[in-house]
Amino acid sequence: MPNLPVITYLGLLLFLFSSAIPVRGQDYGQQAAPVKYTEALEKPAEQTVQLPGYVEAPHVSALASELSGLVMELNVREGDRVTSGQPLVRLRTTPLELSLHAARARLKEAQARRKMAETSLERFRGLVEGNAISRHELDKARYEFDAWQGRIETLRAEIASIEFDIERSKTRAPFDGVVVARHTEVGQWSDAGERVLEVLSTDTQEIHVDVPEKYFNDLKVGVNVNVTFDSVPNQEFTAYIRAIIPQADQRAHTFPVDLRLREPSGKVGAGMLARATIPLGGAGPVTLVPKDAIVRHGGNTMVFIIDQGNAVPAPVTVGGAMGLWAVVNGAVAPGDKVITRGNERLQPGQPVQAEPLPYPSP
Repeated sequence: MPNLPVITYLGLLLFLFSSAIPVRGQDYGQQAAPVKYTEALEKPAEQTVQLPGYVEAPHVSALASELSGLVMELNVREGDRVTSGQPLVRLRTTPLELSLHAARARLKEAQARRKMAETSLERFRGLVEGNAISRHELDKARYEFDAWQGRIETLRAEIASIEFDIERSKTRAPFDGVVVARHTEVGQWSDAGERVLEVLSTDTQEIHVDVPEKYFNDLKVGVNVNVTFDSVPNQEFTAYIRAIIPQADQRAHTFPVDLRLREPSGKVGAGMLARATIPLGGAGPVTLVPKDAIVRHGGNTMVFIIDQGNAVPAPVTVGGAMGLWAVVNGAVAPGDKVITRGNERLQPGQPVQAEPLPYPSP
């Protein structure tokens, strides 16, 4: 940029700025926009603050096969809902089933031989009492019986181990949730410990909120919090403060707070943006405007106030709700005429033709 005198340069910036931003009373070359307005009210209410947050999944489990084997069944795909204990993946168990069949046959044989040894032992006891055989022969009969008894116990343990491995060949859902990733296919070999699925918990849903430190001492665990989501319009959810983490972010000076929905909803997904209205305790006068007056654009929240026939934006922060009304903090005072209809496309300073619109008292 060429060197300009300071006064000329400042004048150029002022001209560009004034040309880019509409001002009160600016001529739009059209008739005044028709709008409806409602006067802001003042009411005593509990102090609240509305803060942004996001949904986070408390549990995301990467499921792995406990055994190595060929995948024979894969009963779910991404997006499928599963319940706790539901079989999701099954490996081939033919070798295990053959081993189980052989072990059961050996057990049956051992039980028959133990029965034979038990019969011999009882007979030898009678012969020893009549001095027909030596005690050494009785001891041999007892050892034979004990040996087969031990063999039976070994085979039972072997069978239990094989049955346990057959059960471990099935990968089950650890909790109620949704499959979010699949890492194997039917016919694919899976090594022990290799991931096969990822499941996201749905039995609990939590919301992370960063709370400014000035509100830290007003927070209480267990207090109910109203939560809304932009992706679920016209619906409020009830959560509660599950945990307050007493470790501030050194740059933002905010404290992490975890909320938990009292009733999980299929309309809410991990990563969704949320708005949490957190009670701060204590009652006092608050300013209320109809919810219809609140305009959100580009991350900013505002209402339009009618001032001398023009629409003037007033930035606000939104607190709690009282029916059709919302608590606001900012450049709005009781008695201000806030635009509740026709405010979606207004420009700052645009002339308006306003009519009153009554709302039921909160």
